[in-house]
This record gives sequence, C-alpha cells and structure tokens, in this order.
Amino acid sequence: MKPIVHYSDLGLVNTKEMFRKAMEGKYAVPAYNFNNMEQLQGIILGCLESRSPVILQVSGSARKYANPTLLRYMAMGAVQMASDAGAAIPIALHLDHGDSFELAKSCIDSGFSSVMLDGSHHPFEENVELTKRVVDYAHEREVTVEGELGVLAGVEDEVSHDVSHYTKPEEVEAFIAGTGVDSLAISIGTSHGAYKFKVKPGETVPPLRFDILEEVAGRVPGFPIVLHGASAVVPEYVRMINNFGGKLEDAVGIPEEQLRQAAGSAVCKINIDSDGRLALTAVIRKILAENPTEFDPRKYLGPAREELVKMVKLKNEKVLGSAGRA
Repeated sequence: MKPIVHYSDLGLVNTKEMFRKAMEGKYAVPAYNFNNMEQLQGIILGCLESRSPVILQVSGSARKYANPTLLRYMAMGAVQMASDAGAAIPIALHLDHGDSFELAKSCIDSGFSSVMLDGSHHPFEENVELTKRVVDYAHEREVTVEGELGVLAGVEDEVSHDVSHYTKPEEVEAFIAGTGVDSLAISIGTSHGAYKFKVKPGETVPPLRFDILEEVAGRVPGFPIVLHGASAVVPEYVRMINNFGGKLEDAVGIPEEQLRQAAGSAVCKINIDSDGRLALTAVIRKILAENPTEFDPRKYLGPAREELVKMVKLKNEKVLGSAGRA
C-alpha cells in the first residue's frame, strides 16, 4: 500500500489564500503546466525573479509521464529551490482536468494541494454529483477543488472537444452551492491548444465573452473564477518553429490585452500551457537546426529553459499582474 502524503509535508500550499489576495489585488495567479524538469525549473526561476506566487499544474497524463512518485519529490524540490534562493514564494501543486474521483483521490493522497474535477462534459446533475464527491474527500484534507461549467474547444493532452459551449451564468449559483468548490473554471471563448481560432490573414481574433464573465461575477461576487486555454500562442515562437522545420500553420491564441482585462476582473487564476511548450520547442528546433552535430541535451535544453524563464517573467509582469505579489 502506497503511503499517504499531505501537501504541507512537501512545503506546498493550497490555493485559498492565493486567490483571496488575488481577488483583493485585482490580479491573476499564474498556473503553468509542466511535464519535465526543465519546464519546472524555468517556471520556478521565472516566478522567483518576478516575485510571483505560482500554481504548478499537471494533467493526468503528465503525472503518468513524470511518474507520480518522482513528481512529488520534484514539487518538494521546487519549494526547497525557492527557499534556498531566499524567496519563499507560495507554491501549489494542482491536478489539471482530473476526470474521475479515483484520479483526484490518488493525487490528493500523493501530496497535491489542489485538484480540478472536470465534469463539464457530463449533464449538470452528474457534474454536480461527481464534483461534490471529490470536494468532500479533498476538504477533509484541506485540499482546494476547482470545478468547471461550460466546455472549451481544442486539444490539450487527454482533453479534446470540437465545439465550445459557453458557461450558462444561471447555473453557476446552483453548481457552487451543490458542490462546495473553491473556484470555478468558466468558458467565455478561450480554448485549448495552439490552434484556438480559425482566422484568415488580416482577420482579428473574436473577443472573449466578457458579458458572461460579468454576469457570473455579479451572481457570485467575490468567488474565484478561472480561465483555461489562455495561452497567447506567441507569434515569435510560432515563426521560429516554422522557420526551423516545424509546421504550425494558422496557430492563433488569445490576445494578451484581453487576458490583462480578465486578470483585472473576477478572474484570479489563468492557465498557461501551450506558450510554455512553444517557447521550449522553438529554441530546441533552432539550436538543433543550426548545430546538427550537437547531441548534449544540456546544450539545447539549457537555452530552452532560459527562454521559458523570460516568458514566465513577461507573463507575470505584463499580463497577469502577479509580479511582486509573493
């Protein structure tokens, strides 16, 4: 039988205090997804240098890829790394898009401080029932839970939907009351992956549905709202990837000015995954294309990590407003 580990023993925190401060300060806490050591290092270094709190996110498949036991110690190492740097920033470890009670329980028992139960693809009543079951187990262990109403289109790891379904504001109050969740992910026009919108040259990206966000915030004032699928799909990285052998045609993301607007409203957590992947991939492709005899992973993963640090700092400072809030 595997030992049960509480997140506090790893130096992690849940998201409750993070979100309270974000709501008061009108900024969003960054939630960066990672799959390997270099991504984790880049995220932590970027947040240390910008003095930002951070939520480290992994999907179920990313947890499997990293190995659940190794992942736990990576998170503990990240906390110690921050402490050794003399900047004890708040760090949470979060399950992104958990799809079952069993997965959420496994993560909680292995040291996660926050979990998401994504039952948005189920009928409303079934979503409430499943999410509440996770909440009941999590809250006994002081773990925070994120639920979701509405469906985001796009592809990210095991999450895939062809069509978006906007959140229905009239369902929000009943969902929160029926589940007891600590935060709620809503669908207002963001989407997963690098291909968020189909736009022709010269066309602009459709604006986010801030009217839905405002109605939700009005119905549950002060309640933490989350945006998924919020990568900007940085054009510089897309161009670099395509210039060095990649083929990311028509990759378009969320304009950063819209994310800034969301961060200054009721949104207190913004998820970023694709931009981190693009930053690493762009640099790795460039280095290997220009140095075809290179085979030392440090020579391409190191510069890729440094680019991720730059990206994280820029997001925290210019988009999310979380810099200096740790």
